[in-house]
Amino acid sequence: MNFSDGFISKEHQELLKSACESIDPSSVSPLEVSNIPRTPREYHAKHESNTESPKGSVQKHDRHSRTGRDGRPKKGGSGGKGTWGGLLDPEDGYFLDPNDPNYDSNEEINQMNDKAFASALEEYKGKSKIIIEEYFATDDIAATANELKELGFPSFVHYFIKKLISMAMDRHDREKEMAAVLLSTLYADVIDPPQVYKGFSKLIESADDLAVDIPDTVDVLALFIARAIVDDILPPAFLTKHSSFLPKESKGMEVIKRTEKGYLSAPLHAEVVERRWGASKSKTVEAVKAKIGDLLIEYVASKDKAEACRCIKDLKVPFFHHEIVKRAFIMAMERRSAEGPILDLLKQAFDECVINSSQISKGVGRLIDTVDDLSLDIPNARELLQSLISKAASEGWLCTSSLGPFPPQTGRKLEDHRTQAFKKKAISIIREYFLSGDTFEVISILESEEDLNYTGLRALFVKKLITLAMERKNREKEMASVLLSSLCFPADEVVNGFVQLIEIVEDIALDVPVAVEHLALFIARAVVDEVLAPQQVEEIANQMTPNQEAVGSRVLHMTRSLLAARLSGERILRCWGGGTTKGTGWAIEDVKEKIINLLEEYESGGDLAEACRCIREIGMPFFHHEVVKKALVMAMEKKKKQQERLWRLLDECYGIGIITSNQMTKGFSRVAECMEDLKLDVPDVAEQYASYVKRAKSAGWLDDSFYEGKTGNVQENGY
Repeated sequence: MNFSDGFISKEHQELLKSACESIDPSSVSPLEVSNIPRTPREYHAKHESNTESPKGSVQKHDRHSRTGRDGRPKKGGSGGKGTWGGLLDPEDGYFLDPNDPNYDSNEEINQMNDKAFASALEEYKGKSKIIIEEYFATDDIAATANELKELGFPSFVHYFIKKLISMAMDRHDREKEMAAVLLSTLYADVIDPPQVYKGFSKLIESADDLAVDIPDTVDVLALFIARAIVDDILPPAFLTKHSSFLPKESKGMEVIKRTEKGYLSAPLHAEVVERRWGASKSKTVEAVKAKIGDLLIEYVASKDKAEACRCIKDLKVPFFHHEIVKRAFIMAMERRSAEGPILDLLKQAFDECVINSSQISKGVGRLIDTVDDLSLDIPNARELLQSLISKAASEGWLCTSSLGPFPPQTGRKLEDHRTQAFKKKAISIIREYFLSGDTFEVISILESEEDLNYTGLRALFVKKLITLAMERKNREKEMASVLLSSLCFPADEVVNGFVQLIEIVEDIALDVPVAVEHLALFIARAVVDEVLAPQQVEEIANQMTPNQEAVGSRVLHMTRSLLAARLSGERILRCWGGGTTKGTGWAIEDVKEKIINLLEEYESGGDLAEACRCIREIGMPFFHHEVVKKALVMAMEKKKKQQERLWRLLDECYGIGIITSNQMTKGFSRVAECMEDLKLDVPDVAEQYASYVKRAKSAGWLDDSFYEGKTGNVQENGY
């Protein structure tokens, strides 16, 4: 060191030099100059690396702690040994108490660190899977609800929803239906609405991943979303919101489009979506209607609104609540004393969200559309309905802007007392017929009805017959078709009846979702049964009003497709389960044998009326060309006397309408086709056939344009 700077004396320089030589150089660190003073933390960090010092060193006399603890005040001015800590610092034993009135589950999650949060979430997912598996095995909604409550973490429930639906998507329709029912049951009571929204959002976002394991993810997930919207647990705006940010090529966007266009835009989509996985299979429309009628009658007697609302919930048919509204309004119009209680019930059902506004509007709209029909039973139905609508709107549970206008009174002539009486009698006749199956009794009753010739009554009977049959099982539908073919009503009256049915088929479809398809089958069956000619199907189209064209064109298009199919006669005949009211129908070979037996019996001296009755009882009018063919071939093989007898049978069948001109033409054409085979047994078959054709033309059985040498195939049912 250089001490020649002149600041100290020579004597002091020597003393200082002597002291420095006595110090151990290893214990002295080089001098470091810093602009920032050394902190205690830096000092300890520097010296903790040397825990041992040589004997006699200066360091062993250092009073600083070597424990590694920092006794300085914490940053912020609190903490440290012997201090009280900061004002807002939590105590070491602090924890969240679920029984605290101010407890918030979100606070518990927020205080978790990442590791604890991930652990809790994994545990929740694992337990959720077990709960779902048990639910699918037991179908116990109450037990599942309790287990979900005990599981806790209500802000995790969207993971439960995602897991429930993703597991159901990979299973059968039973599990899919169970999942949908569970969500709609627990909604708002156990599961918060935002969690439902968030759960479906997660499913939409993970649609691409789900599609790897579930090929039909798009269709199934779209159906789940449509079902949630129908069940009112998911708002329709869900689709619009998610379509705005999802990638256009993603599976999630395909799900949104399929939901909107494939399910929610279809007619009667609520009923179709509700029954897609087999819901309410054990509930027929008639059974639900009966329960609705019973609960309304019981409510009017007891005035217990809470019990009535509970019964409505127990029906578990939210898409069918419009029927409750409709029947309640009709009851209020029929029983003036019941008006007040009925309106009170509907208001409470609306306030408690048991019946939503769309179902109320739908039910009232159905009444507006059929107000003229109601006027037949309730003379002042229009005025009463307007009064009820006004009262409901003033109470705030009916939005009049969602209702259509009343049909003009001058647009449809109200039926007189005679028509009203016949309508009630027709319903009674038809119901009794469905019980007894006695066709001849119905024919006898109608023939004795003096008012039947009154304009439009036969059409009204056709309308009521098919309407009542469409609400019942296939047995009654088959019986209705058989009765219609046995009544021999004029074709124009039957056409008018079907036109009236097309007019109300959309209303029927609210109760019977497949009403359009069934009406098409009834018209096709009428053509096959020769009740209508094929060209009269076009006459039905010409008589439709502009309002009926949309649904009417669908019905008639389906009818034409059914009739144009190969072997359509046999298929349509068995559309309701058989060609007779008692079995599954005759086999073709059995029918041919039966025809031969009845012709032989008649030819050997049988009664003409009995033979006609036997032909009618076969119940296969589309196959009457076989009667014509067998009768002509048998006549060719017999003597002239027997020929005249068989000819008289054909003339009688044609005269009373059992065999139509279309069947006559088919029968003669089939004889022409097998002429070569007949020559082996009847050499002069060509001459006899030519004379038969000439005679049939003169009798009006065949058209003048018919060519006796024709061998081409006749079109199936005129198509």
